This record gives sequence, structure tokens and C-alpha cells, in this order.
Amino acid sequence: MSEQNETALLPEGLHDSLVGEANKETKAVEKLLKAFSAHGFDLILPPLVEFEESLLLGPGKAHSRNMFRVLDPVSQRMMGVRTDMTGQVARISQSRLSNAPRPLRLGYAGDVLRIKGTQLRPERQFKQAGVELIGSNSTEAYVEIILLAYEALSDVGVDNLSVDLALPQLVPAITSGLGIDADLSNQVRDALDAKDIGALANIEGDIGEISRAILNAAGPAEKSLGILSNLSLPEEASALCDELIKLVGKLSDIAPDLTITIDPGEYTGFEYQTGISFSIFAGGVRGELGRGGRYVVNAEHGEGELATGFSLYLDSLMRAIIVEEQERKIFIPNGTERTLLSDLQKDGYRTILGLEDVKDEISEAKRMKCGFIWQNNKINEISKG
Repeated sequence: MSEQNETALLPEGLHDSLVGEANKETKAVEKLLKAFSAHGFDLILPPLVEFEESLLLGPGKAHSRNMFRVLDPVSQRMMGVRTDMTGQVARISQSRLSNAPRPLRLGYAGDVLRIKGTQLRPERQFKQAGVELIGSNSTEAYVEIILLAYEALSDVGVDNLSVDLALPQLVPAITSGLGIDADLSNQVRDALDAKDIGALANIEGDIGEISRAILNAAGPAEKSLGILSNLSLPEEASALCDELIKLVGKLSDIAPDLTITIDPGEYTGFEYQTGISFSIFAGGVRGELGRGGRYVVNAEHGEGELATGFSLYLDSLMRAIIVEEQERKIFIPNGTERTLLSDLQKDGYRTILGLEDVKDEISEAKRMKCGFIWQNNKINEISKG
């Protein structure tokens, strides 16, 4: 392999975003942030690298094994490259913005880096964009966050959206209420998360019947809620189901086109969350577009503060955007007054200015991949022939 080819290689899971892909992703992020801002979420921009202990607070614990670490030569303290931005937003809300009025609405977008990718997401570096609503424990907070994700994704051109709701604390609430020991509780939880009907078949008593019903409840919201409503559950678990029923009713009334499914026994990826969690999918697209839910901010120092939010993954999102904006590039022959450029740009054209005189301006425009050319003091569309 030549030296030039060797220098062009990138580590596994990292890639260059080239012209078309980079433009597409940048426009998607701009539209997402515009949607977040329209709903009152203020943009913040945390640093890519922080002290390790800061990144491992709260939601950051879930990604500790996937974090790149580096020694800071200035402070001689260990730093980490962020694997997720949720924890950074939580840190800012409890420090720099601790006195800001609640509920606090914050939005963000930026790159994250992880040691390993996954089967569905082999990329190790990708962009996240999301919001956090901090300081409310109401069902309306769930409604606002989920519908914002739905509207923002629709704005960037994603069709056939669905949201899968989960209750990661349901099984612990049931086993605790029934007085089940830790070993059996973990067995039930792992079997439900893995959809292992064989393992659940051997569990006797009330917890066996309930756990098998919870597994059967996974699916469309109407079917799932029907099964959960008929279960005799401990008080805390029953309260979780009641809020789920309330949330589904509100979402169905406001966004009837949104497909809602429920998986009450799932918890992988939601380990730090305390209430209702959710994943967002688009029909025919590999992997989830994002995840969200409720969690506790600053739980390490007391009761903490409840927050609800979501993170969208731009690598998956790019695969879901079906309708792309048609780019309008116009070739401006050398010698044209530059004042024309700003007028065309205001009308949505990307201007490509010729730097020297050419014999065939249309051929030059085609070579520069322009669909339009400025000739005879007007815009002319170039035939594709």
C-alpha cells in the first residue's frame, strides 16, 4: 500500500462526511435546532472533553466503559471525551443554571465519541441532537418531549414514525412490592428484557403469571394497555401503569398519526431512567432514531431534580430522510457584478463564481455541477441533456 493510501485510512468506526452527506446532515441539525428553539428550548454548547468525574455523573454512568480517556497535561487530572451529551446538560443545569426558572428547557447538538460501536450502530463518532426539560414530574412533560421529537423529525423529512414506550422500573417495582428476593428479581428482569419465554415459563407463583403477562403485553398500545390494566399489581407498579395509560391517551388525541407501541419489560439502555422511557423509529430504517425518558439530575447529592428529554442520533436520522431539498446551484460567469451574488443567495441559490473567462459558459456550469446559469441578465435553467 502506498504512503498516500495509508494516510487516507481512518480508524474503524470513523469516517469522512463528504460534500453531499455533510450538507444534508448540517441542514438536518439546523432544522432540528430551529424546532427546539420554536418550543422555547435554549441552545447550549458543552465542551467535547471534560474531567472524567463530571462526565460520569448521573446519566453518564451508563457509558463509562465506552469512554475515551486522556490525561490533562495542565491539571494532571484524567479527562474523558463525551460519549453522550445528556449528562453534560444535567451538569450545567445544576451548576451554571441552578438558579434559572424551572422548568428549564435546554437544547443541544454536537459530536460524541465512543470506544466501540454496536451491531446496529457501528459508527464510533456521530452527532447527537436533543433537548432536556428539567424540573417537572408531570405527564405533560412527557407529552411535550415526545411530540417535540415527532414534530422535529417530521420537519426534517422523516416519515412513518413510531414511538415505543417502556417502563424500565416496572419489574423492580413489582418484585419489590411482592417481596421477591434479588436473585429472582434479576432473573425475571433479564428474561423479560431478552424476551425469553422459556425462562419465564419455569417461574412459579404470582410473579411468574405477572411476568408472562408483561411479556405478552409487548406490542401495539391498545393491546398492551388492555393486558396491563387487568393485572393486579403492587401500588408503585400500578401507579407507573396508570401514568402510561394517561400518556398514551394524550398522545393519541394530539397526534393520531403517530404509531405507539409498548414494551413494558424492556430496560436495556434505560438503566438510569426512573419513569416512562421511549425509543423512536422510522419504518424501513435500521436502528432507532433516538431515545428518551425521565431521569433524576444530581441524584448523587440528595433527592435531585426530575428531568425528561431525548437524544436523536444523526447517523440513523440520515438514513431516514426520504425527501431531500433540491439544491439550486447557479454558475455566475467571470466579470459579473458581485452585488448580484447576494441577491441570488437571498433567493435560495448557491452561487458558483467563475474565476476566469471560458469559451463555453454552459459547459463550464455543467462541469461545476450547476443546474442554473446567469446569462443575458437573467437566471437560465440548464438542460440535463
